[in-house]
Formats: sequence, C-alpha cells, structure tokens
Amino acid sequence: MGRKSPYPEEFRKDSVALYRAAAGNRTYAAVAADLGITAESLRTWVRKDEAQAVPEGRAGSVSAAEELGRLRAENARLLKAEQEWRLEREILRRAAAYFAREVK
Repeated sequence: MGRKSPYPEEFRKDSVALYRAAAGNRTYAAVAADLGITAESLRTWVRKDEAQAVPEGRAGSVSAAEELGRLRAENARLLKAEQEWRLEREILRRAAAYFAREVK
C-alpha cells in the first residue's frame, strides 16, 4: 500500500477534469506542469478515476438527461475554477513585477 497523497481530493478531481477538458489536445506533462505536479501523479489519478467511473453492474444506469446535467454542472464548476486561476495568475504576475522593481 502506498503513502497518502499530499494533495486534497478536490485538487485531484479538478486536475483530472482539467486534463479531460483538454480533450486529447494536451499531454499529461503539459497539464501537470501547469498544476505544479508530476505527470505520473496526474496519470495515476486519471486511471483511478476511470476505474471508479463505471462500477461493475451499473453500466448504463444513468440516463442521458442525468449525465447531461452532471456534465453541465461540472463544466460550470471548471469555468469558475479557471476564472479564479486566471485572477490568481494575474495577481501573482503583478506582485512579481512590483517586487522586481523593488529589487532594482
């Protein structure tokens, strides 16, 4: 049995969702670099999520309307998270510029 992950469950789920949102246009390494984690960690989380996605005996038990509702909610959550990340990056960029001027 491995050691406990230092990353919270919500972060791991968001990371998996971000990788999937790229729809194959970005590699594990590219997404992981943006998040500050290793590509192997992300790959492991994606594989675990895939294994848990359809438990045995439940395949096809979710209606298309339920799945669409879930995906829309997930999309809204990810868009909100992206806006927060963009704001955070902008704040950090400004702080870095300020401190760069201070050092000179």
